[in-house]
Amino acid sequence: MAISKAWISLLLALAVVLSAPAARAEEAAAAEEGGDAAAAEAVLTLDADGFDEAVAKHPFMVVEFYAPWCGHCKKLAPEYEKAAQELSKHDPPIVLAKVDANDEKNKPLATKYEIQGFPTLKIFRNQGKNIQEYKGPREAEGIVEYLKKQVGPASKEIKSPEDATNLIDDKKIYIVGIFSELSGTEYTNFMEVAEKLRSDYDFGHTLHANHLPRGDAAVERPLVRLFKPFDELVVDSKDFDVTALEKFIDASSTPKVVTFDKNPDNHPYLLKFFQSSAAKAMLFLNFSTGPFESFKSVYYVAAEEFKDKEIKFLIGDVEASQGAFQYFGLREDQVPLIIIQDGDSKKFLKAHVEPDQIVSWLKEYFDGKLSPFRKSEPIPEVNDEPVKVVVADNVHDFVFKSGKNVLVEFYAPWCGHCKKLAPVLDEAAMTLKSDEDVVIAKMDATANDVPSEFDVQGYPTLYFVTPSRKMVPYESGRTADEIVDFIKKNKETAGQAKEKAESAPAEPLKDEL
Repeated sequence: MAISKAWISLLLALAVVLSAPAARAEEAAAAEEGGDAAAAEAVLTLDADGFDEAVAKHPFMVVEFYAPWCGHCKKLAPEYEKAAQELSKHDPPIVLAKVDANDEKNKPLATKYEIQGFPTLKIFRNQGKNIQEYKGPREAEGIVEYLKKQVGPASKEIKSPEDATNLIDDKKIYIVGIFSELSGTEYTNFMEVAEKLRSDYDFGHTLHANHLPRGDAAVERPLVRLFKPFDELVVDSKDFDVTALEKFIDASSTPKVVTFDKNPDNHPYLLKFFQSSAAKAMLFLNFSTGPFESFKSVYYVAAEEFKDKEIKFLIGDVEASQGAFQYFGLREDQVPLIIIQDGDSKKFLKAHVEPDQIVSWLKEYFDGKLSPFRKSEPIPEVNDEPVKVVVADNVHDFVFKSGKNVLVEFYAPWCGHCKKLAPVLDEAAMTLKSDEDVVIAKMDATANDVPSEFDVQGYPTLYFVTPSRKMVPYESGRTADEIVDFIKKNKETAGQAKEKAESAPAEPLKDEL
């Protein structure tokens, strides 16, 4: 399933928060400079021609999908090479490979494997029959340790208390199947789930419940026991249906309230929180000042009260949450604040919230009594450049109601490709300056909510919208002449547009509020 545009934006915002300032500066510079690291010896370089053959040849292979201009890819390259050299000595060898997903030849591969950002690493098992996201460390030693575990059994047998002590880390989630015998439907289903989710969790199985921490020899088997470092420390399930077991693990492995701070132990829960399609309630405040404990206690009460609703809860420190503030269009002078983003990406905000207002405000949300808000830059007072600036508050009027043919670009200020395209769009706009039926516009998609009509999965993304509201994704060349030719070919005349508008029944515009 393709990752939603909302999740991509959130993930990018979160990546900014979790990256060191030096790494952010490096990526910005790399985006402008381009270039690629020298080819490594131990890492296989693959392309579309030999990719399927390589996957079929190796029972276990890790593939990095990268872009030459990506700063994080450049940072990973030497660590990935060191890991490849070490893992080539493993028995059996663990193969590391890479694909330039920015190369036109390889873009079908990137589409096939749903590559949404760089670098993305995928684990290919059993000649590609089982493909999982690599979610391990990004430095050589960590890569080696993580992948050695990945080639072993998906679940390790716990035969003694010492095994349990060595395997079950009280700072991580660990899932144990407790059985009367290591066979049968329950055992088979457990091992199937362990294999499927092994990139996300650690699994074990045992015949002896008393070997486990807080174990009980009299436990009724079969049973799945999940250990975790938050909330209730142990939860059990007796439902061994594969789907039910996956849901149990997913529901039990996220804190009731996720904490957004600089503690790396919380980062996996943050990623899972933002990846969820459920509505999200987020309380932001300054952890080091103000009545933090009173907010925290009330918020946990709220999470418990609304636990049966399709909503997840997060409490965030302002200092650590700058990326989220940028994504949601929040300001520090609004803190303490609570914001909800629902499954349709509508947002609801209460600034300067007091602890005793949280539960009642959440009730208003569930009762449908709140009005959504939209992130937008101010509408420009002067807009006389060749390429017009549009923002969330005027994009519908400008693009859909102007009666003109509009080519609109959604860009990010840090995007190297966007910077290269900017003068090209200026040139195309100047060429078409005398055509009153045509406008070229741009929107900063990091500072404005993108209307739901547009599917923006990367930058730059361009759409051509005619006066009759026909939308055409722009996927042609990146020269001024090619852009001009495309517009001339696809534009509608004002007369045609007027006739269509008069004959078409009125219908409300969708609005991503």
